[in-house]
Amino acid sequence: MPSLSAQTDPNFDLIIVVGDQLPPRHLARLESLIADMPQARIHAEPPRPQREVMKQILNAARRDFSQPCLQFRFDDDDAVAVDFVERLRKAAAHCATLTCQHKSVAFDWNKGFIAEYGPNGISATEIFRPFDVAALGMWVKGDCNLTIMNFAYNKIDRFMPCVSFDEPRMFVRGHNASNDSRQKPVKGVQVKPLNYEQSERFRQRFAIDIDRVQQVFSGG
Repeated sequence: MPSLSAQTDPNFDLIIVVGDQLPPRHLARLESLIADMPQARIHAEPPRPQREVMKQILNAARRDFSQPCLQFRFDDDDAVAVDFVERLRKAAAHCATLTCQHKSVAFDWNKGFIAEYGPNGISATEIFRPFDVAALGMWVKGDCNLTIMNFAYNKIDRFMPCVSFDEPRMFVRGHNASNDSRQKPVKGVQVKPLNYEQSERFRQRFAIDIDRVQQVFSGG
């Protein structure tokens, strides 16, 4: 949430999808987290196939369905750079010759970090990972029902033209003991504690504050 709240281009809508059986105390906590973020709203749904739900929600949220739309998806344990929305909008504008020829075009920033958080702060390592969830956006033309949720994020380049950027570092993927990145056999990633300079870079680039991380994970 901090990385989205700090976007240099605040002109976007953020839909947070939850189950309609989310316990009231957790819903209240989520509502408090977005209280100062006018772009965000919570949408509750009963249990049903996730991809179909998300496609319907995205299309219903478009302000003018006859106009092109930029979309991105987001995992709750990831972060993007504070200029992600700004750069996504500029990338689509710069590629107007390409977008006018297709129903959809993907934009991907393929370098970032994997990070783990705890009472001692942040440990991380830089990675190259094209077409990952974080820092992946999609342009879709007007009057087109396609959404970014029509596609598996790591296979999106099979279905549309894609433009990839190697600079700047644009995402932080969170690793922990409960998300799906840890619930299946995956290759381990070696991370190292951030030094002061790296911690400041995380704070400025991704709005991730190491002091706040330490406080939260220490129960403060």
